[in-house]
Amino acid sequence: MAANDAFTAGVRPGGLTNSTEIRLLLCYLVKNAGPITRTEIENALMEEALVNYFEIGSCLDDIARQQLVTVEGDRYTITDKGRKVAQELAYDLPRSVREKAVAAVLRSQTWARKEAEYSARISEKADGHCSVRCQVKALDSELFCLDIGTPDRLSAEMVKKQFILKGNEIYQMLITKLTEEEK
Repeated sequence: MAANDAFTAGVRPGGLTNSTEIRLLLCYLVKNAGPITRTEIENALMEEALVNYFEIGSCLDDIARQQLVTVEGDRYTITDKGRKVAQELAYDLPRSVREKAVAAVLRSQTWARKEAEYSARISEKADGHCSVRCQVKALDSELFCLDIGTPDRLSAEMVKKQFILKGNEIYQMLITKLTEEEK
């Protein structure tokens, strides 16, 4: 494998297969969406199949070592050196890759914020049925909790995903129904 070739497993056609390009994309993402966690970056790039999972980790380590980003806890922040690299070289990357990556990162960050406020935990029973415990949290306390039974794991996963995405709507609708006056 050549020095700049990257692993390509799981990368769709048009994705990045060159380590230099991957490092440029990572600098571009941290510059435009940072501070950002490693998990948010991994989820976004894997969702779009733009980069191989192992290359993400390796290249994140590289750009940290090169002082293009700093890492505090699990958050990556662009440095002045990294900002300059991103501004000057990131446009060498295909526009479609940049756009897909930024959109996916924003979705990943939105999901992480919603997941912190609206959580759902699945418990599987011996007979294959599942229970989904949905919670709305605010200021470190539970505002609302609902247990929903589902016939199988797939249904439970769908309930969990939709509750996290739409927890605010569900909570507001329920509060409205429970507090409306009889006519």
